[in-house]
Amino acid sequence: MNKKEIQSATFPDCPIRNVISHITDKWSLLVLYTLEQKGVLRFKDLWRQIPDISQKMLTSTLRHLEDDGIISREVFMEVPPRVEYRLSERGMSLMPHLDALISWGIEHQESILKDRTANSK
Repeated sequence: MNKKEIQSATFPDCPIRNVISHITDKWSLLVLYTLEQKGVLRFKDLWRQIPDISQKMLTSTLRHLEDDGIISREVFMEVPPRVEYRLSERGMSLMPHLDALISWGIEHQESILKDRTANSK
């Protein structure tokens, strides 16, 4: 099995599991949200927008999202080289769904945190 593929033991022929695993991890959601809010960003600017992500994890996340065609990467042959990231058309078509999830989280955040506190006692 390819390192970029994730198979389900229960449903090995499930075509969506691999795609969902790339876009629903912690860092991918933050990268996608940041690019939606800020538009085009260079690596360092994106890294500054998500302060608790390491450079290695940001690089890995960007590669996965680029491999899936969710973001686009443009390299400018300058000295020093400039690289910019943005949502692709596919990424833009994904954002209304992620925005709905984000809105749901905001709407229910207070009650979820209250339930967590109550259940941790």
